[in-house]
Amino acid sequence: MSKTIQKITPFLWFESHAEEAVNFYLSIFKNSRIVNTTQYGDGAPQPKGSVMTISFELEGQKFMAINGGPYVKFNDAISFVVNCDTQAEIDEFWKRLTDGGQEVQCGWLKDKYGVTWQIVPSILGELLTSGDSAKSQRVMAALMQMIKLDIETLRTA
Repeated sequence: MSKTIQKITPFLWFESHAEEAVNFYLSIFKNSRIVNTTQYGDGAPQPKGSVMTISFELEGQKFMAINGGPYVKFNDAISFVVNCDTQAEIDEFWKRLTDGGQEVQCGWLKDKYGVTWQIVPSILGELLTSGDSAKSQRVMAALMQMIKLDIETLRTA
């Protein structure tokens, strides 16, 4: 029996809070789990026995996290998009991921670990590419005024 390996896996570098961050994400996304954890051994840059890497899944998407030290920081050049079918879903993800984090604009936020997320309605692509350029422009103008996205406002734009 062969084991399927995901072709591309996002790899998240944390200074020293990988395990805490992974548990935070697992508490937010329902279909989630830790797959594997490795520890540092003798002569490593972190204390022996401390968590080195954690493989985990969020809604079926595989990720890897590492406690790699203070050398690399997250920035807005990379973000994770969470597609939401309802306003209640947007509101819940927004509330949970901004807890201790920062609201940005246009559905973007930064969580308390510095990871950037986009919480967007699943219908957004359809609204922006409807074939009616005037409507698409109104939707984009409405979106640019928002912090957390509102589905009804975007639909009626």
